[in-house]
Parts: sequence; structure tokens; C-alpha cells
Amino acid sequence: MALSSEYRTRGISQSDKKPALSGGFDVSHSSGFYFGNWNSNIDSRYYNGANIEMDFYGGFKYPVGDITLDLGAFYYYYPGSGRNSCVSDGCGIDEKEIYVAASYGPVTAKVYFPIGDFFSAQKNFGGKNASGSIYVDLSGSYDLGSGFGLIGHLGYQNLSGAAKLSQINSSKLANDYADWKLGVTYTFANGFIAGVTYIDTSIDTPNSFVPGGKKSISGATGVFSLAHNF
Repeated sequence: MALSSEYRTRGISQSDKKPALSGGFDVSHSSGFYFGNWNSNIDSRYYNGANIEMDFYGGFKYPVGDITLDLGAFYYYYPGSGRNSCVSDGCGIDEKEIYVAASYGPVTAKVYFPIGDFFSAQKNFGGKNASGSIYVDLSGSYDLGSGFGLIGHLGYQNLSGAAKLSQINSSKLANDYADWKLGVTYTFANGFIAGVTYIDTSIDTPNSFVPGGKKSISGATGVFSLAHNF
């Protein structure tokens, strides 16, 4: 469980820069198979009426020497989406992806490939199929000792078809962008984990789903969090 000052994924705020409460669970087997669920509140205006994101995932991890390979699938579910207006009828939002990853020590490289329409972009906005979009994630952590830890991330999102992002003070739509974060964590003796993270992207995307919205939801920010593992 975690309480954060903001929920960002792939560098972009999903809670309109407002606090978020999240939580989930993971189940793993000694054979390498695993599955899990993670949930968070989101801004309903971004997801056609949905105010909760529910993620379901499962896969298989297999060690090869010092490297751990990981193959799995991810499903993003937004219950209640489709309440607001859109291009077509029944315009709910979801996303199905498969991913492949390799980990070496504290560093993991992972690539996500969407299955079908990327976050329902074609269905909701029209245009060409967005299934060719991919996301590359390079993440790592380092134990600084005395309860402190360092975390880092570099991501690259390639957008295809109808999946485009508008930018503040620009008429050009973004076909791709990079995001990154760097943070410090501290683990207390009672198991609570506090974190401070700097997050930024290469684009400046407005909260365009809000009438007259001009606030950037992808600009540089600091995110504060308090979590506990059970």
C-alpha cells in the first residue's frame, strides 16, 4: 500500500497532479510463474468517466546464469470508462500488453508491446490503428546503506497511429517522447518506506481533457510517497 502526492506512469500524471492511494499484491511460485494486481485512483476526466485503474499481470521468470529473463502479459482495466463522449459508441478504455525483460543485479531492461489498439486511442479519437506503439523501460536501484536507497529510471515511448500527444504552446503532436526519474528512499525499522523522486519528460503535455486545461501533466515535478509492504 502507498500514499503518493501524485500518480505518474511513463512520466505523465494520471491523477491530474493530485494525491493518489494505491495498493496491490503479488503471488509467485518457485517454478518461476507469478501473477499480481495493482490499483490506484486516477482522474476520471482522462479516462472517460473511470476513476480507478486496475492492473492485472502474470508471467514467468527464468534465470540464465547471472541474468533473469522475464516474459509476461499486462492488462490495464478502467472500470466505468466510456461514460463521457467520444468518436464511437461503447468507447471504454483498456490496454493489453505483453512484455519481455532481462535483469542483471539491480538493473532491469523491459520492453512492452501492445496487443491491439493502444489504450483504445483509435476507438476514442479516430485515425490509424495504434497497435504498433512500444515502451522501453530501463530501471535500477542501489542500496546506499543505513536504510537509504537510490532508484533510477529511463523510459522511451514510441507512439503509432492514433496514439499521439498534444503539447503546450505547440500545434505539433508528439510521436514519441522520453521520461526519466531519480529518487531516494528510506526504509524505517517498522517497515514503512518513504520516498522522494524527481520525474520529468521530454514533452510538455496539457491536461487537455479538462475544458480550457493548460496545466502541464508531464513537466518536471517531485513526487513524495509513503509505502508499506506486508
